[in-house]
Amino acid sequence: MALAGNPNAGKTTLFNQLTGARQHVGNYPGITVDHKEGYFTHDNQEVAITDLPGTYSLTAYSVEEVVTRDFLTGQKPDVVINIVDASNLERNLYLTTQFLEMGVPLVIALNMMDVAKDRGIEIRTKKLADLLGVVVVPIIARSGEGTDELIRQALLVAESEKIWTPRDISYGEDIDEVLMKLIDTIGTSSFLAKSYHARFTAIKYLEHDDQMLTKGQKENPIIATQLEQTVGLISDHLLKTMDVYPEAIIADHRYGFIKSIIRQGVMTHKFDTDRLYTSDKIDKVLTNRLVGPVFMLAILFGLYQFTFSWSELPVAWMETVFSWLGGVVDSTLPDGMLKSMIISGVIDGVGGVLGFVPLIMFMFFGIAVLEDSGYLARVAFMMDRVFRIFGLHGSSVMPFIVSGGIAGGCAVPGVMATRTLRSPKERMATLLTVPFMNCGAKVPVLVLLIGAFFSDHKALYMFLFTMLAWLVALVAAKFLRMTVLRGESTPFVMELPPYRFPTFQGLMIHTWERTWQYIKKAGTVILGISILLWALMTFPGLPETEQENFQTTRDQITASYPLPVQQELDKNITEAMDLSSEAIMLQSKLSQIYKDESAATLKIPLPEKLVPFLSLFRPMLDLTGNKYSDAWWLCCKRGNHLHPWHSVFDG
Repeated sequence: MALAGNPNAGKTTLFNQLTGARQHVGNYPGITVDHKEGYFTHDNQEVAITDLPGTYSLTAYSVEEVVTRDFLTGQKPDVVINIVDASNLERNLYLTTQFLEMGVPLVIALNMMDVAKDRGIEIRTKKLADLLGVVVVPIIARSGEGTDELIRQALLVAESEKIWTPRDISYGEDIDEVLMKLIDTIGTSSFLAKSYHARFTAIKYLEHDDQMLTKGQKENPIIATQLEQTVGLISDHLLKTMDVYPEAIIADHRYGFIKSIIRQGVMTHKFDTDRLYTSDKIDKVLTNRLVGPVFMLAILFGLYQFTFSWSELPVAWMETVFSWLGGVVDSTLPDGMLKSMIISGVIDGVGGVLGFVPLIMFMFFGIAVLEDSGYLARVAFMMDRVFRIFGLHGSSVMPFIVSGGIAGGCAVPGVMATRTLRSPKERMATLLTVPFMNCGAKVPVLVLLIGAFFSDHKALYMFLFTMLAWLVALVAAKFLRMTVLRGESTPFVMELPPYRFPTFQGLMIHTWERTWQYIKKAGTVILGISILLWALMTFPGLPETEQENFQTTRDQITASYPLPVQQELDKNITEAMDLSSEAIMLQSKLSQIYKDESAATLKIPLPEKLVPFLSLFRPMLDLTGNKYSDAWWLCCKRGNHLHPWHSVFDG
């Protein structure tokens, strides 16, 4: 199965409702659009379901549209569940119309029936199903109402093994005539027949779909050129006679088809269609030019206040756990390099990062609340006014937020998310400045610094650091747009979804997904770096005999001074105090010995420095039965001869 629909239609809510924790989030090859695949069981039947990206159409204009279309034509799912917002039926059915044109086996999930009812909208689902010729099931994805019937109907369609049959929609006499010519040409030559039906290919050529034109030239340049010439003639004709392009006429007739269905008694309104709904009334305040930014800053500050105040106790628990774990290892293992590496390299290194997991989790939970409630879309809308001053696009807001605009993101997906920007110069300016945001790697460092120097006002200073990151990034973007990336700003259009109460299950899934990504980084990359840092701090090391010689020298010098002087120097280690002249002299001599010891350590050749560290892994090689184990170990001990290393690695 595949879930498809407009953004904010409740697609992901239904996906979470069906799959729960049995889902995997990845990326489509070569792009950063999320690929969500999940599993669930219905009537003892295992079902695999894919949550496709939200899209308004199947024309290859955005990355999401390309991904959705390629998945449908490449994977050919047994059934597609089209999530339709019942409170905004006409606009949502535009995508449904294109699914019908493609001929996919379709089941319509009429979601948000409760919202439609509150707005006085009544929809006759049976009438709609009869007119569209597909199954229509009313549901409320948030509560799970109607989902069992939806899956039952979807399985019936999937098991029927319905042949993909495109729906014929009239686009007017001029277009229909050319369309039939294109279909004949495509059908005769089997042009792109493996991926698309002839009618769908012809429609996309009339819409000047860039991806389809490129694929056509690769498939058969002669036929592709012939189709493009035919489309060029009708385009010139329509431009001269009606001052429109074919794609505009096709879109108009699609909406005409939708209206002809709705006006046949499918939908009725109890209230005035121009009335303001609750979301509109809230937006009059929260997106107001003067008051809106104040509320936005207050909400952001509240997020940090919530994160720091509620996470203090769990963070303390995590510190206690890792401290206890270090104590257990300390009392269990014998003294040596392995024990030092586990405690200082693994437990202290990774534990120092994982200790912040509760804080990160609370922050991601707060972000999930803002995202699922619909407020983050308002942030993007309001920030567009500011971004345009600095030469950026409103769509740049989401890459900034993902990168850590609300602290705790990651610059890598933020940079990759800039691919959705249309203007190359705006895209470049955005991807060059998003790394200034406070990503998840910077948050623990900021938390440590704030805790050390501003412990009484943690939330306030975290908020100020976030504002500073935004300011630096925007100023840098303005500089780029005024110098090397000059150009006009492109217009910004986006949909503001209605405000909704987030579901607890959805919040938990979103929070865990992001927290798990953070934990995986800490458990892999940071673990390796922690061990490397431990090795750099531990090695080089002097042989034990030389260490004993330096220690003996220190003991002899210390013993040559009176006991009160020794005690004075020992006391100064824990308490800052003025020293006597004799204590200062003793301290100077001991410091010189430490310097001599460090200098002697640095003179050791590199292979000899690594021998103690590499010796930790000798048992592992022996256990694996590696035939190069003895030769490798011999090279480790020949510290001043580098050629054996090369011979082993070459072997």
